[in-house]
Amino acid sequence: MFDFNLGIGTIIVPVILILLVASFRILREYERGVVFQLGRFWKVKGPGLVIVIPGLQQMVRVDLRVVTMDVQPQDVISRDNVSVKVNAVIFFRVVEPDKAIIQVENFLMATSQLAQTTLRVVLGKHELDEMLAERERLNMDVQQILDAQTGAWGVKVTNVEIKHIDLNESMIRAIARQAEAERERRAKVIHAEGEKQAAVALLEAAQMLARQSEAMQLRYLQTLTQVAGDRASTIVFPLPMDLLGRVLGHGDAGKERT
Repeated sequence: MFDFNLGIGTIIVPVILILLVASFRILREYERGVVFQLGRFWKVKGPGLVIVIPGLQQMVRVDLRVVTMDVQPQDVISRDNVSVKVNAVIFFRVVEPDKAIIQVENFLMATSQLAQTTLRVVLGKHELDEMLAERERLNMDVQQILDAQTGAWGVKVTNVEIKHIDLNESMIRAIARQAEAERERRAKVIHAEGEKQAAVALLEAAQMLARQSEAMQLRYLQTLTQVAGDRASTIVFPLPMDLLGRVLGHGDAGKERT
């Protein structure tokens, strides 16, 4: 004869064991469990061994590690009407697991879409030269805007890096011509500055030589000595008449004295 109590016992005991085994959850150090009891938020558990009552409680795992997300290339029109393609990478992590699950349906997708929109808006306010030369400031601006908006989702944006700014061929050639013109301008300015400094030095030297006529004669003889050393060519050297007169005058005076 079938024992009804024994039959129920053989059914209940395995069910209880299965429920006990199913209630044990293990969370890693970088994981947290958002537990809902009868559909309402209860608490955040973990890491380690977590007990979840089957049928009454449900748990959603949340990874707290830093997420590296690549932002797809975005078409951006700068303030000076230059069309460029810009892509970036953002680094963020979940700091409040309950908000990341309750406040937004998919915080990964939401953060990605917000990053794309913010990148277009921020870069569109700047000129092309600012995009190329001031990436650090632009990275900081995008990071601050993203962090302020994702804070309600329990997400902390730690860093934003603009990776590439792609230009079309015509714009690359225009920038190359601009850089070449800038280098030529600097070369001319440096050359003119050198001429100015040389003119000032020559003026000072001329004033010093004009104070003593003998100094001018010595300078003239020194130049003749330098020219005489080059015998490969014929050099026509001008001879000032006033200097020649002074030399001849000193010679005549020497003859009269003798």
